[in-house]
Amino acid sequence: MPLLVMKFGGTSVANIDRIHRAAKRVALEVAKGYDVIVIVSAMSGKTNELVGWVGETSPLYDAREYDAVVSSGENVTAGLMALRLQEMDIPARSWQGWQVPILTTSAHSAARFIDIPRANIDQKFAEGFRVAVVAGFQGVSAEGRITTLGRGGSDTTAVAFAAAFGAERCDIYTDVDGVYTTDPRICDRARKLDRIAFEEMLELASLGAKVLQTRSVELAMRYKVRLRVLSSFEEPSDTAGTLVCGEEEIMESNAVAGVAFSRDEAKMTLISVADRPGIAAAIFGPLAEAGVNVDMIVQNISEDGRTDMTFSCPNDQVLRAEKAIAEAKARGDFNFSDLVTDLAVAKVSVVGIGMRSHAGVAAQMFKALSAEGINIKVITTSEIKISVLIDRKYMELAVQALHDIFGLDKAA
Repeated sequence: MPLLVMKFGGTSVANIDRIHRAAKRVALEVAKGYDVIVIVSAMSGKTNELVGWVGETSPLYDAREYDAVVSSGENVTAGLMALRLQEMDIPARSWQGWQVPILTTSAHSAARFIDIPRANIDQKFAEGFRVAVVAGFQGVSAEGRITTLGRGGSDTTAVAFAAAFGAERCDIYTDVDGVYTTDPRICDRARKLDRIAFEEMLELASLGAKVLQTRSVELAMRYKVRLRVLSSFEEPSDTAGTLVCGEEEIMESNAVAGVAFSRDEAKMTLISVADRPGIAAAIFGPLAEAGVNVDMIVQNISEDGRTDMTFSCPNDQVLRAEKAIAEAKARGDFNFSDLVTDLAVAKVSVVGIGMRSHAGVAAQMFKALSAEGINIKVITTSEIKISVLIDRKYMELAVQALHDIFGLDKAA
């Protein structure tokens, strides 16, 4: 039989009633002739509760025991979903990560997939079971310990299963009805997209859009897994949601597909560093080792053999960055006269595969921001993306202006 993967997020399984509603959606797909692998998250708020309990019990916790505790939320949901499907006379069985087994690295709370052998689940389908309900977010290491994949790991689990089992599609059920041109809470003219290319979705996810987890989109793009993002709170429909697919499945597109933003950004500038070969490696090597996620990087024109180096990073990583830079300076790796940090900036980006064939996107973007009196602090570009750092107080105005200038409220 054809196979479908369905993933239900925390809000979609937040209580018994919602689990029942999700089970009805699974039953509809079974009635169409699909075997179904269901990936479930923990009930909404449960993972945070479990993380809190770990912190209260052991502030300097053993990462292996942390994973054992926080993975339990998904196990509960998987069992309840399987029970409900059985009550509906649908042959279903729940699976924890170690039972599949979902083989991962040993990096607790940040594990990555190694392999998902099909044999055990395929055997159950051959015996007449129609649904395998798998606990998302978790796996098992070579040492036989439970591992977790980090926040958003259930999305990644769903895509990995779709790839491993050659699923026709992977449906991600969440509390929004698809992917929008921007956040509807910021711009009331935001439009739901019927389709979006993998590359566009990956850029939007990495730039702040929270509909899909970045790793899941990376995996989907690599293995050409067609994703559908849709709401578990709307009536089922074959045309519902947004399809994330290959560029070849999109007939025509606007130059810009969406506007993304990240509110909690910081801009850091090293004043007067030596302009010499290896200076960038000397600066950004220690930052990488400290786990600082550096994004936009700009180096000024050199004057008298000295230059300024500016980069952005998340606000919550500033202290880590300052410590790494101070330690590198103390070791003599490099020198500088001052470190200037601006915590009141935001990143706003426009994304679209159409940029490859449309000239003047940057000019339009800069013109729109200028018309609103918004000063640009840093600019970076790629083939399908332009990002700027601006004062945070202008972020919403910038998003609305860019949404308007590129006509994103209208289909291509």
